[in-house]
Amino acid sequence: MGRGRTHFFRELAALPWPVGLGAGALGYAAIAYGIPLVFGRHSGAMASAFTAGNHPFMPLAWVFLGLCVIASASSFLAARRRRRLLDTRTGLESIAALGWRDFERLVGEAFRRRGYTVEETGLGGADGGIDLILRRDGKRTLVQCKQWRREKVPVNVVREMYGLLTHHRADAVRIAALGGFTEDAAKFAEGKPIELIDGTALLGMIREVRASTDARTRLPSNFEDELGKDMASEHAAPHCPKCKVTMVRQRHSATGKSFWGCVSLPGCSGQDVLRCLD
Repeated sequence: MGRGRTHFFRELAALPWPVGLGAGALGYAAIAYGIPLVFGRHSGAMASAFTAGNHPFMPLAWVFLGLCVIASASSFLAARRRRRLLDTRTGLESIAALGWRDFERLVGEAFRRRGYTVEETGLGGADGGIDLILRRDGKRTLVQCKQWRREKVPVNVVREMYGLLTHHRADAVRIAALGGFTEDAAKFAEGKPIELIDGTALLGMIREVRASTDARTRLPSNFEDELGKDMASEHAAPHCPKCKVTMVRQRHSATGKSFWGCVSLPGCSGQDVLRCLD
């Protein structure tokens, strides 16, 4: 397979897995049915070959679909691995135990859960460079990941990333370093679109996004809709025609039907109770 096509499927595997399945289905339909539709309009041996049930391009259609399915499966497994990678970090020691590649994936997943689109460039490597590109709200941020456990990031590394910021015309730079930064590096970053993330800050970000994810999974899917309905009903609550107190929604124990009831009960007489029902 050509280098361009290999690059295409590698890029497809980096996208969310449903995109790969969709691309495979569309490509299969275009090759299996679109090409015969075009050639079938002409006469001759070529047209007869494409009107047959098994035309010459059918193997290509199946190959394209299979590669897209493989790319989609790769994307799914990679996403699951990144989620597990973040969810199993319990402290700085567990982060330090990762290899440099998994450290990059961990940082990328933390930003992904913050709502960023994350591109793993593969340009950085173990020695540095641009490891991740974040995109959100039309802005682009360059990220470098340093899993130096016992060494602080010096100022020259921060300067290099600032130069890449200008060269690539990005909006901001972020450097995640497990061992922290030197005093000169911190001073150089002041007043610039550079965020320095040490190990403690990274661990805090991981715990923050993990707690946010856990909170969303505990709530029912229609929680916000139901909450909005309850608030709207509360604002629309009528007043008791006798005592003028705002009534509340109640449920009849026998029929199960809801009604507006006066909170001043039993102050209202039995006849007034009926007047308080809606």
